[in-house]
Amino acid sequence: MSNTDLVNEVLSLEEQYLVRVDKVKRMLANGAQPWPQSLPVSHTTQQALQEYCEDNQVNYQVAGRILSMRWHGKTAFVNIQDRSGKMQVYLREDAVGSEKFAWLQEFLDMGDFLWVAGVLFKTKTGEITLRVNQAELISKCLHPLPEKFHGLTDVEIRYRQRYLDLISNPESKERFLKRSRIITLLRQYLTDLDFVEVETPMLHPIPGGALAKPFITHHNALDDDFYLRIAPELYLKRLVIGGIERVFEINRNFRNEGVSTRHNPEFTMLEFYMAHQEYKFGMDLVENMLRSIIQAVCGQTKLQFGKHEIDFGQKFERLNLKSGILKYTKLTEQDLLPNNIDQILAKNNLVLTNKQASLNEKLYLLFDELVEPNLIQPTFLVDFPIEVSPLAKRDPQDPSIASRYELFIGGMEIANAFSELNDPFDQASRFHDQVASRGSGDDEAHHFDSDYIRALEYGLPPTLGVGIGVDRLVMLLTNTTSIRDVILFPTLKKK
Repeated sequence: MSNTDLVNEVLSLEEQYLVRVDKVKRMLANGAQPWPQSLPVSHTTQQALQEYCEDNQVNYQVAGRILSMRWHGKTAFVNIQDRSGKMQVYLREDAVGSEKFAWLQEFLDMGDFLWVAGVLFKTKTGEITLRVNQAELISKCLHPLPEKFHGLTDVEIRYRQRYLDLISNPESKERFLKRSRIITLLRQYLTDLDFVEVETPMLHPIPGGALAKPFITHHNALDDDFYLRIAPELYLKRLVIGGIERVFEINRNFRNEGVSTRHNPEFTMLEFYMAHQEYKFGMDLVENMLRSIIQAVCGQTKLQFGKHEIDFGQKFERLNLKSGILKYTKLTEQDLLPNNIDQILAKNNLVLTNKQASLNEKLYLLFDELVEPNLIQPTFLVDFPIEVSPLAKRDPQDPSIASRYELFIGGMEIANAFSELNDPFDQASRFHDQVASRGSGDDEAHHFDSDYIRALEYGLPPTLGVGIGVDRLVMLLTNTTSIRDVILFPTLKKK
């Protein structure tokens, strides 16, 4: 253990910070730079380690953050970490010079970035190590890192200071690397099917595309209010009207809603639209896409999620509202009849603000509250009431329900899709219904978007639309039960 380690054991975090600041002052007074210009790096630590052989005398140049130091008289073992992994480096006074060795021993701290050059060798314990012939401090760390044996366990600090979480918890870093891989594969899957990736506005003059309460902001130069995007749907369908028949966007959406383990006001969605297809085709497409991506990312199709094992290799189940309620609750066909269902809702403390709600709306409320948490294995839900599907086509056999599905996995909604409503008169009528709902106090109902109606009047071909919650998908593939653990910088209450 070095003198620095002994000092750090008895000093508070604030005292350690002051000690490091003092080192910076002394370095500057002696003409040394705590944050000098970069030095050339020839390899990552893992690239260098993979090239090791006894006869290899290549002089490697690597750099990384110091995770530990063990000083033994005129030698030291230092562990550094870069983006690829960790490496042990070996310092000797006679190799770097007595003056440099003494300087490093005095001024280096855990967390500093160290640049080294040297030749690989294998220690008596068999660990491949870099024997250093040059060493330089390239960035000073002014705060001690979290305790090395337990990592960063304080959840509040992990979310507010994600950089410390990434430094200290390898599993957290791996989770976000996996997230990047998932998004890359989603993008590749669609581009391989001739989809075009686009970017649509995040500031909307009229909020639309989903039933949600928007954030409102004001544009000074235009002297007008705008809304942060709750969904890109209406813009993407305008592009299909314009001839981009297969289009997608991986986008940030914003909804002024509560925060929970499954909700963050700012989140990532994949939305794609495909002309000349309908929602039943969309079930097969999404099932195959997810199975392919899960196999590529995880190497298998059976995944652990919390206390459940989810099997993506099996055919995804398909349920309607009534069959789902009968399967996952003790309710009977008799309970769900029009004359009895109000009593069932009351027993479960479920209230519909719309006193004229249809039977399908009441079934939907029961399903949402009683069944959704039980849908652990991948399950497509169909037969949504048209009242809660203002942008979906009506089912051709039953106009009271929508040509729509939602995909549930792990008790969460993962995807929402439907055959897009392309009748401008029907869409205008439903917008009017939504405006009436807003007038009755429903803050999540749609506004009337006359420009979108005009676009529909130019002709939207039969179109499939799908939205997939990327954050929740990452939760499933990383066995993470809180959405905050898969969003690098989640929305938090001010301290």
